[in-house]
Amino acid sequence: MKTPHILIIVTAVNCGLVVVNLAQVITPARAQSTATVLKARALQIVDEQDRVRASLEVLPASTSAAGVRSQETVLLRLITERGRPSVKIGVSEQASGISIAGPTGTKDSYAILQADANTSFLKLRAEDGREQVVKPQ
Repeated sequence: MKTPHILIIVTAVNCGLVVVNLAQVITPARAQSTATVLKARALQIVDEQDRVRASLEVLPASTSAAGVRSQETVLLRLITERGRPSVKIGVSEQASGISIAGPTGTKDSYAILQADANTSFLKLRAEDGREQVVKPQ
């Protein structure tokens, strides 16, 4: 019994499709094009327990209950595993600064470096209350 020509054609087409599909599977995966800009209002980095360990955000201008006005500020926080924001870097139109706090369990151990339009200073404080402030002369 002779095989009809249509079966040979269908078999050939199927073999061709199998080769094309295999070629797509075998070729290495390529990453999609990288976005040039990431836009967001805030960014948080969390650890395996979903605790925020770093954050970057824009804080809006506000007025405290005492009437003290704060400007819009960009703030980066690095946070310990127990939730203490130990490193803060902030900037606004009026001032910028870096604050480094002691480890969890300390209250008064820190260093602050701050600059504004008129002055700058470095303030160092030890847990025992000793303090030193360095200002330009």
